[in-house]
Amino acid sequence: MSYRSSWMNDDLDIFRETFRRYLSTTLSPWAQKWRADKMIDKEAWLALGEMGALCPDMPEEYGGLGGTFAHVAAVIEDLEYELPEMALPVAVHNAIVAQYVLHFGSHEQKQRWIPGLASGQLIGAIAMTEPGGGSDLRALRTRATREGNAYALNGSKTFITNGQIADLVIVAAKTDLEQGTKGISLLMVEADGSDGFRRGKNLDKIGMHASDTSELFFDNAFVPAENLLGGQEGQGFYQMMELLPKERLAIAVSAVASMERMVQITTDYAKERNAFGKPILEFQNTAFVLAERKSETLIARVFLDWCIERAIRGELDQVAASIAKYWTTDKQCETADECLQLHGGYGYMDEYEIGRRYVDARIQRIYGGTNEIMKLLIARSL
Repeated sequence: MSYRSSWMNDDLDIFRETFRRYLSTTLSPWAQKWRADKMIDKEAWLALGEMGALCPDMPEEYGGLGGTFAHVAAVIEDLEYELPEMALPVAVHNAIVAQYVLHFGSHEQKQRWIPGLASGQLIGAIAMTEPGGGSDLRALRTRATREGNAYALNGSKTFITNGQIADLVIVAAKTDLEQGTKGISLLMVEADGSDGFRRGKNLDKIGMHASDTSELFFDNAFVPAENLLGGQEGQGFYQMMELLPKERLAIAVSAVASMERMVQITTDYAKERNAFGKPILEFQNTAFVLAERKSETLIARVFLDWCIERAIRGELDQVAASIAKYWTTDKQCETADECLQLHGGYGYMDEYEIGRRYVDARIQRIYGGTNEIMKLLIARSL
């Protein structure tokens, strides 16, 4: 069955053909090294910038391609297919960090940061989660105290994607301790120019080994007042609520692309692997499992495409994004489990792609707001 997403067009087809070929021939050979190093080389980011794969939806005046969320989705999908090691780091960079600067930054802030994000000279991260806080943004303890023309930032963050290599970090902090969520602001921390900012260790994870994940510490870290995102204190929670749907949709994009890839490689394996004198695809159980996985993957794809269309039009709402995030990532984990089972013992080997995808999939149900939080948000709409 051939299926082409409704949001695709001829220009994107040309871009993706070149992009996928570049990933498979030039960057993919480095994936094993990155997994071992727990880090992606800076040169790879610069290469993506040259390809136009970083911030492709940013306006041309700021160094982007002037595209739409379709370009962001296409890049995530192609990375998930060809080079999954880079899918999450780039999604954070493209679908989160750059979006905050574009939507809430002043013209001066956009000029200052987006060109570097688009070229790969700057790598972005966002620091919301704190030790003991999890998905509860209301429980933030990191403080930003105004001192003259700067803020003194104090606190710590954890589980920060790109934390080891980020040049620009969006930090959620309390600028008013008495105002609850109305006292949260977003500060842009430039790693090279912030005394008091320190990176913790590169955390050991069960999956996503090439994606660095860090603790970040702020001990009277110096942040110029001009780095307040949006120019007004107390807007951080509302800024996060406005852009979280797009972040969650990006996670769903990755989930569906991974499902499609896992069904593909498992079907290929089942055609080649013989047992009891015939390919295992000829056994009814194998065929039925893959038939179910293909069906659910196509259903996920159609719903995802509907959500992407809404995002392109600026109509994506919190409920639809929450449904997409929770349902596709649940199905991604189910698909990983069943496809690994069909690989038998080989599926448990790290050298097999399905094994790596199995452990990588599990975090999808946690970050971006746990799937339990997604169900809570959906329930509130009933």
